[in-house]
Amino acid sequence: MSEFATVYQIAMADVTNNDSVKMAEGERSAEELKEKANKYFKDKDYDNAIKYYTEALELNPDNAIYYSNRSLAYLRTECYGYALADATRALEIDKNYIKGYYRRATSNMALGKFKAALKDYETVVRVRPNDKDAKMKYQECNKIVKQKAFERAIASDEHKKSVVDSLDIENMMIEDDYTGPKLEDGKVTVKFMKDMMHWFKEQKKLHRKCAYQILVQVKEVLAKLPSLVEIALKETDKITICGDTHGQFYDLLNIFQLNGLPSPSNPYLFNGDFVDRGSFSVEVILTLFGFKLLYPDCFHLLRGNHETDNMNQMYGFEGEVKAKYTAQMFQLFSEVFQWLPLAQGLFSEDGVTLDDIRKIERNRQPPDSGPMCDLLWSDPQPQNGRSISKRGVSCQFGPDVTERFLDQNKLQYIVRSHEVKGEGYEVTHSGKCITVCLPATGSYGRYRDNSASLSPPSDQMGNKGAYIHLRGSDLKPEFHQFTAVPHPNVKPMAYANSLMQMGMM
Repeated sequence: MSEFATVYQIAMADVTNNDSVKMAEGERSAEELKEKANKYFKDKDYDNAIKYYTEALELNPDNAIYYSNRSLAYLRTECYGYALADATRALEIDKNYIKGYYRRATSNMALGKFKAALKDYETVVRVRPNDKDAKMKYQECNKIVKQKAFERAIASDEHKKSVVDSLDIENMMIEDDYTGPKLEDGKVTVKFMKDMMHWFKEQKKLHRKCAYQILVQVKEVLAKLPSLVEIALKETDKITICGDTHGQFYDLLNIFQLNGLPSPSNPYLFNGDFVDRGSFSVEVILTLFGFKLLYPDCFHLLRGNHETDNMNQMYGFEGEVKAKYTAQMFQLFSEVFQWLPLAQGLFSEDGVTLDDIRKIERNRQPPDSGPMCDLLWSDPQPQNGRSISKRGVSCQFGPDVTERFLDQNKLQYIVRSHEVKGEGYEVTHSGKCITVCLPATGSYGRYRDNSASLSPPSDQMGNKGAYIHLRGSDLKPEFHQFTAVPHPNVKPMAYANSLMQMGMM
């Protein structure tokens, strides 16, 4: 062997050894970052957990555990699209990694993709036949898939009868021992609304006849509205815009306490997501519908992604209505939700006009894509262009997308909700995209279990809430912040789908 060959081999061995040392050091550093992320996760600081899992993956991009852990952190922050992508990547790296199937099933369940979730639960049960938790989740998911199949089999959208057709409200008896509020000659009045809110505050249930009266009447009112409602403000007028209420009845009362009850001189606009998560969704939605009946021209409600059957089934509203009233009443709520007007988010494609929104046939469950889906699901992002949604539905849109939409439609800015913000609001896209929200105490529920019957909220997320004043004189948004208020001892998502209550999330 020549001297040159010997030197070359030694040099190559040194390079290989150096590479091995660097790789080992990188893996050690990645493991340290993972442990750091785990600590943040344990403290429910999911954003920092995601940050350090991401840094660990940059050093060791082929580690299925890191992807699986980050997937769970994304689930906690409701970034279901990112969670699904990470779980899928974990399984691409290691198809035998069982937690990857758990994470992917969880993501698909959250997105309402029950068949895909069932397939992964089947895999887990097959590999771990003695895993009671996996078997329970598989059985629950299988039940949902069969229920959905049954509903499709009996449904005929063209000839589907309304729940209203089967009701005989006039002959519904109000028992003598019921001392709560009643509609006056079948009509909502100011006195009725004040009495009902006080009744709800005492955690008492409105009589089913009154609830049905409100629902039937508000369906008729909403069905007459266009898909895009236009509100005119005179120079001296002011309107209040509020974000997601999500079953937070006591925060809703607080807004009315701070800002005044709705009236012709104090109009409101609520940006959807009235129900789910919080366990007082029935109280919230009946209050909002009541004010819509009392002041149809100056109390405005828009549909959110939680005014849909799939979300209601998973996040609690369906279970709450069935617990407090009946399955039939939930079906009527579903019918009413389909008539709520639209508008909030932007679109997956350029060129959508206000006329296109007006033409949307909204009386249905939203499709998986297209303008109706985008209005309910899309979110802004800081960078230009569009990207895949963190939620796994619709898209994220950048400042340039906002600019083009506003220019084409001769608008100044958009006001949306659909996200939690630390200060209760956020102004982005050079002031042209505004988000407003209520206080949120926890990723998956607006209320936590407290020891007293009426206790200060123990915030997990700690954000403020806000509402916006717009005045006809200049349309310049004025932000008013507030904090969460005391609420009854009712756990978050008390009526949610049993998979959620099993700790799936």
